[in-house]
Amino acid sequence: MAGWLAIALVGCGTPDSPEVQVRAVIAAAELAAEARDVSAVMGLVSPDYADADGREVTELSRYLRGYFIANQSIHLLTRIESLEFPASNVAEVELTVAMVGRDAEAVSAWDLAADVQSLRLTLMENGGAWRVTHADRRSAGQ
Repeated sequence: MAGWLAIALVGCGTPDSPEVQVRAVIAAAELAAEARDVSAVMGLVSPDYADADGREVTELSRYLRGYFIANQSIHLLTRIESLEFPASNVAEVELTVAMVGRDAEAVSAWDLAADVQSLRLTLMENGGAWRVTHADRRSAGQ
């Protein structure tokens, strides 16, 4: 998968373009979540994070720990629906995330998804690194 991901990212623009960097953050978050690695996920989150559910960075870390304990096997399918840059250091991403109950090929697994969420993420670039500063989620189709 890592090789496919590298090829896909290269097709999105120059390796140092903001779009490629933001897409790489999304891909890294997917891999970290599937590995149930709270530290790796939180490394992609800004210390200034806040979400629509009222969580700040500490609460998000606790939530992830609990979620990973409750879900011993995580397989995600992600699809970036839109990616916009309202400012040079701000990215807004509309993302669909599906959690499937077993390993499956991404091209055919959408029909196996048990939980599909739509996420709206805001990322900010600071010091050369893009980090998630805000998230809003809802069930897909809302």
